[in-house]
Amino acid sequence: MKKIFSLLALLITFLGTAQILEPVKWSSSVVKVSDTELDLVITANIEDEWHLYSQFTPDGGVNPLVFTFKNQKGNYQLVGKAKEGKYKKVYSDVFEIDEYFFSGTAKFTQRVKVLNPKLKTIDVFVDGQACIEGRCTSTSSNLKFILPVLKIAETTTAETASDSVSKPIDTVAATTATDTTTTEVAPVKDANIEKPSNKEGKSLWTIFFLAFLGGFAALLMPCIFPMIPMTVSFFTKQSKTKTEGIKNAIIYGLAIIAIYVLLGSLITGIFGPKVLNELSTSVTFNIIFFVLLVVFALSFLGAFEIVLPSSWATKIDSKADKGGIVGIFFMALALAVVSFSCTGPIVGALLVESSSKGGIAPIIGMLGFSSAIAIPFMLFAMFPGWLNSLPKSGGWMNTIKVSLGFLELAFAFKFLSNADLVLQKHWLERELFIAIWIAIFAAWALYLFGKYMLPHDYEKADKIGVGRLVMGMIVTAFTFYMIPGLWGAPLKILSGLTPPMNYAESASGFGNSGSSTTELPEHAHKGPHGIVAFEDYEIGLAYAKKVGKPVLLDFTGDACANCRKMEDNVWSDKSILPILKEKVVLISLYCDRKIELPKEQQFVSKVSKDSIITIGNKWTDFQITRYKSNSQPLYVILNNKGEDASKPIAYTTDIQEYKKWLEDGIAEASKK
Repeated sequence: MKKIFSLLALLITFLGTAQILEPVKWSSSVVKVSDTELDLVITANIEDEWHLYSQFTPDGGVNPLVFTFKNQKGNYQLVGKAKEGKYKKVYSDVFEIDEYFFSGTAKFTQRVKVLNPKLKTIDVFVDGQACIEGRCTSTSSNLKFILPVLKIAETTTAETASDSVSKPIDTVAATTATDTTTTEVAPVKDANIEKPSNKEGKSLWTIFFLAFLGGFAALLMPCIFPMIPMTVSFFTKQSKTKTEGIKNAIIYGLAIIAIYVLLGSLITGIFGPKVLNELSTSVTFNIIFFVLLVVFALSFLGAFEIVLPSSWATKIDSKADKGGIVGIFFMALALAVVSFSCTGPIVGALLVESSSKGGIAPIIGMLGFSSAIAIPFMLFAMFPGWLNSLPKSGGWMNTIKVSLGFLELAFAFKFLSNADLVLQKHWLERELFIAIWIAIFAAWALYLFGKYMLPHDYEKADKIGVGRLVMGMIVTAFTFYMIPGLWGAPLKILSGLTPPMNYAESASGFGNSGSSTTELPEHAHKGPHGIVAFEDYEIGLAYAKKVGKPVLLDFTGDACANCRKMEDNVWSDKSILPILKEKVVLISLYCDRKIELPKEQQFVSKVSKDSIITIGNKWTDFQITRYKSNSQPLYVILNNKGEDASKPIAYTTDIQEYKKWLEDGIAEASKK
C-alpha cells in the first residue's frame, strides 16, 4: 500500500510539473467610435488564484506585458496607449517595489485611427506572464480584430498615412507581473479594488506606527517638550471646572491632529494617488527627496534653523486670544508654527517617505505623527499630577534631535540610490552605499559617546547617561554589522535599503576583484553566488561537451520571485552550492525576457502557433515543446549530449530533496 501511495505521489508530482498551463484566456472585440476610429477591446479571463499584471508596474521589477500591433504603416495609427481598469497593488519583497495586478478579469482598450479604407483586420500579439503561488507561466495569444465598414475619405488617407508611425511593428508597454511574496499576494475576487501596499513592504499600519514614533521623537524636542506643562497649566487655570479643562485639552489635541492630517490630505489631493505611486521610480523626485532630506538632516545637526516667518506666529497667536473652539484651534496652529524648526524636518521626511508609497499614505503618516504629539497634551490635562514625573529639560533633547539628523542623512542616500538604480549609472553601487552608511553611523556613535560636540550642544559633558551609552552601543554594533557588507555579506537586515548584491563594483565583493571576468568561459557570466552560467542553450551545451560535465537546465525569469527564492535559500546552501559550481554547467533560460530576436530568428511556434518574437518567447516555446510545461522555475539535468538525465523538478524549499535530485540526475547523466 505504501508503494502504491508513493507511486501516486510521484505521478502527481510529474504531472504537476509537466502540465501545460493556460491560466489566462484572451478574447477580443471591436467597438466603433466614429467613422475613422475604433476601440480594440482585449479581455483577459484569469483563473482563480492566478494574477495578471498591469501596464503601470514600476521599473525595477517585472517585465511588461506587451501588445504588438502588426502591420501599422499606412493602415492605422494608435491613439495613445492601451487603457485598463483598476488594478491591485502588492509589495514584492524580492524586487522591492509595488507590483500591480488583476484577478478574475482584466480589460484593455486601445483606440486606433484607421487610415486605409480597405483594411479588414488588425492583428495583435499579446505576450505576458501570469503567476500563482510557487510558479509563473508565460501567457500569449494572437488576436485578430475583424473591422466594421468605415467611411474614410480617400483624399485624406495618403496625407494621414504619411504621419503614421514608420516602424512596421509598434510595441506598447503594458505590464505584467510575476511572483510576489505568497503572504501578500492573496487572491482577491473583486478586480476593481486596490489593495494598498508600499515599496518598502510597509502596510498603512506600519506607516502609522513609524510616523507615531516620529511624532514621539518630535515631542521630546526642545521646541515642544517644555510647552507641555505650560499648555496644560493654561487649560487647568483658564477653565472654570476640571471637566471643562479636560474638554478644552481634548479639543486642542484634536486640532493638532486636524492640522497635520490636513497637510497630508493636501499632498495627496495636489498630486493624486497615481502620481504619488510613480514617485518611487521617478529619477527627478528621488533626487529632490535626497536633497530635501540632506537639508533637513543638516538642520537637525545644527548647521542652520528651518523656521517660518515670525510674523506668522504673531498673527496666529493674536487670534488664539479670542477663546472658544476657534481660539483653541489657533493655539494648536501656533504650536505647529513655533515648533516648526524641530518638527519641520521630521514632517518633511515623513511626507517624502509616505508620498513615495502613494495612495493615502501621506494622510496616514500625518495622522500617526500628530497623534503622538496630541495624546500627551490631552492625557496630562486629564491627569495633571503626571507632570511631576516628566524629566527636566536639558541636553538630552538635543541628543535626540542630532540622532534624528543622522538617521535622515542615512536615509537620504536611499533615494539617491533609487535614482541611480533606475538610470543604471552605477554611480552609487552597493559597496559605496554601505561605506557611506558606515561613515554616518560611526560618526553618530562617536557623538553619542561624547567624542565631539555640535553647534547646539551647550557644553561637552564629563559623563554621559545610561540611555545615551546604551544607544551608542546599539549604533556601534550596527556599524560593525555593516562592515562585512563591503566584502559581499548579504546584510539581510538592510534588505530593501541597500542596492542589490549584483549592483556592485565586484561580483565577489569589495576587495575580491581578483576573480575577474577574464577567467570566465566565452559567452558566460557570473550568475547567483558566483556560479558560472550561460544564457544560451546551444552555447552552454557546447561548453558542457568541452569540459565533460552534465548540464543543469534552469528555466527562469528576470521577474520570477520564486526563482530568486530558490537561488537565495536553496542554491546558497553549503551542501548545494559546491555541486552547482563544480559538477554541472548551468544554463539559465529567461522565459520572460522581452529582448526582441533578430528578424531572421523570429518564427511561428509549431506547438502554440504563436509568433515567437522575443528571447523569452523562444525559451518558453522550447520549454513547452520539450517538457510540456510553461511555468518557472523548472530545473532539468541533461547529459552533455543534451539528453534528459532526470525528471523536471519545480519550486521546492526542501534542500535535501533538491540535493538528492541533483545527485541522482548527475549520476544518471554520467551513464549516458
